[in-house]
Amino acid sequence: NSLEMNKSHVIAGWLFAGIFLVFSLGGCAWFDRFFGEDVEKSPAELMNDGMENIERGRYSAATEAFQNLKDRYPYSKFAITAELKLADTLYKRELYDEAFDAYDEFERLHPKNSNIPYVIYQKGMCHFSQVSTIDRDQSNTNAAKGQFERLVRKFPTTEYANRARRKIRQCYISLANYELYVGHYYYKMKKYRAAMGRYRYLLENYPDLGQYHEALEYLSKCKDKLAEKQENS
Repeated sequence: NSLEMNKSHVIAGWLFAGIFLVFSLGGCAWFDRFFGEDVEKSPAELMNDGMENIERGRYSAATEAFQNLKDRYPYSKFAITAELKLADTLYKRELYDEAFDAYDEFERLHPKNSNIPYVIYQKGMCHFSQVSTIDRDQSNTNAAKGQFERLVRKFPTTEYANRARRKIRQCYISLANYELYVGHYYYKMKKYRAAMGRYRYLLENYPDLGQYHEALEYLSKCKDKLAEKQENS
């Protein structure tokens, strides 16, 4: 019995030594993988994960990878790219306010970066993508137009400036349609002076976007209605 106990102790000792050796050679990463724990990935691995997830359309997973890279390795050679890709994935997920903040932070931290024209364009798109129908407030339209115009002023010869010019025209059309809509609303409510103010503003500020003749026609109608009202009073 004493011999068997000693033999068991020797076997247990060798087993313990073997396990210790495996942990020593494999490190904590092996332990983490074996027990299902999250393994801390390198900057390159996180960047690869993020890019692969973008290609597969897994934008939430890509966001997580780039956020982890940004937080864990702020001085990595991948950090700046991760900041920009983080903003891109938020935009892809239609989290436009969060994406705008991420692009804005990138522009503030890296004002000389070669991607700044793209970043300003995307800041405009964060607002432009939230522009709703003409019967709603146009604050996003004005904010988008402001970013696009800033891009054209700062980087007039870039590809994104050309895209911005097209978006600016779309913003102006949206604003003109809104003025026409509000003018028509006042006209239907028989608030002819208020309607005239909207039509005049449209004619003065958006004369060549397709609403000119309709606004002019209704401006004339408002004048006729006011004249009739004055005659009957």
